Amino acid sequence: MLGELSEIQIESLLKQQVIGRIACQAEGNVYIVPVNYVYDGTYIYGHSSIGKKIEMMRKNPEVCFEADDIQSVFRWQSVIAWGRFEEITDANEKQQAMQRLIHRIMPLSDNPTDHPSHGITENDSDIGTRVELIVYRIKVSKKTGKFEHS
Repeated sequence: MLGELSEIQIESLLKQQVIGRIACQAEGNVYIVPVNYVYDGTYIYGHSSIGKKIEMMRKNPEVCFEADDIQSVFRWQSVIAWGRFEEITDANEKQQAMQRLIHRIMPLSDNPTDHPSHGITENDSDIGTRVELIVYRIKVSKKTGKFEHS
């Protein structure tokens, strides 16, 4: 059975998942990449270093975000959200956003050497010294969701 997720189901899926995909477009190029994230009901928060994704979102802040829960090819839920990329530059806001990410991501690790910026740099100590940490949020403006259950 195929169907549409309710608003409550959409919110629940976005809050439960920690890996989603950001799609961005700039200068005729389209790019999609997986990211760790946390969702607070208004914003999707993420972090990155400078690279293709950040450069494209700076040029065109309109993005699409996807998160899903796939149990099997016949049992899944998927949410698509549209919104606007906003780079967080205020030190306090940046710290609060990183705390949200840390509290959401780190309990899922079973390795004591893991750190929240594992996808950005191998060593946590490189953040702020060798690697610039970019913290951002996506202000969600529209969401849809689908499911299939056999």
